[in-house]
Amino acid sequence: MRVFKIIGVFLFVFGLHGSISQSVAVVDRVVAIVNQDIITLSEVEKWMNPLLEDIRAQDRLEKKEQLREVRRKVLDQIIDEKLIEQEAKRSGIRVTAKQIESALEEIRQRNNATQDELEKALAKEGLTLDAFKKQIEKQIQRMKILQWAVKTDVKAGDKELMEFYQKGINRYRSVESYRPHHILFIVPKEAPAQQVQEARKKCQRVLEKIKKGEDFGEMALLYSEDISAKDRGDLGSFKKGDLFPSFEREVLRLKVGEVSGIVRTDVGFHIIKLMDRKGGEPVPFEEIKEKVRQDYYESETEKAFKQFISTLREKAIIEIRL
Repeated sequence: MRVFKIIGVFLFVFGLHGSISQSVAVVDRVVAIVNQDIITLSEVEKWMNPLLEDIRAQDRLEKKEQLREVRRKVLDQIIDEKLIEQEAKRSGIRVTAKQIESALEEIRQRNNATQDELEKALAKEGLTLDAFKKQIEKQIQRMKILQWAVKTDVKAGDKELMEFYQKGINRYRSVESYRPHHILFIVPKEAPAQQVQEARKKCQRVLEKIKKGEDFGEMALLYSEDISAKDRGDLGSFKKGDLFPSFEREVLRLKVGEVSGIVRTDVGFHIIKLMDRKGGEPVPFEEIKEKVRQDYYESETEKAFKQFISTLREKAIIEIRL
């Protein structure tokens, strides 16, 4: 059901994962004091959960260091949230019941969900409707204080916009697609060393044939263990991010018509040939001028927000015990 996705996005974007109950037990203690508000280790751990899947280190010490870094970044984020919340209270900013109901109705409408479906989705996230309303109230209050405190008077002319466009030219490139052919020698994940070595030797022999002038497509037909062998190794067109990172890195490095060396991925050994590449050129400024203007405004707003947070931190008494 789509409502699950919207609620999940809402919780993540507005930093509400810290309120969701988790099954993992945490020995709780105070890890920071922000003015008179405390932050506990359990709060930090709960906010960390969505980020843990990004920790890929295999080495125990390296993984421990990555966890420490993530934990500190999360703590900094919670401190910022506490400071914003405190400022909202000092400023007397209130949220009406109508505004909360309006936000709930928007979630229901965007997902074509009934009240019952919404409550079931919340329950799966570990929330009651009343608890979710409290979180919505908190976040609307947060947005109001930011609108009140973060003032940006952005009056950008064509000169400023063009400079911004040129500095960030990579974000305004057209979508790049590429069409690789490959020859695959499958290696099961738990394959013994001897089987891996044999697969690599077979791959190397075919690569040598190609280097000596044999047709890549013919070699794919004869030797590839992938279903694409019947199409002479043609995998079709892909956009950046669609394939295995190790495979894609090699594809992006190749020039059209160039053949790779042996490439190892989770499925085995590959020989890759890039057949075509399209897109990737900057879109002309005049065609995306309004998007550039919006990006410029968001950039200036982000700068003002960071300055606002910096000011709050300078005035606050913050004690870190992590």
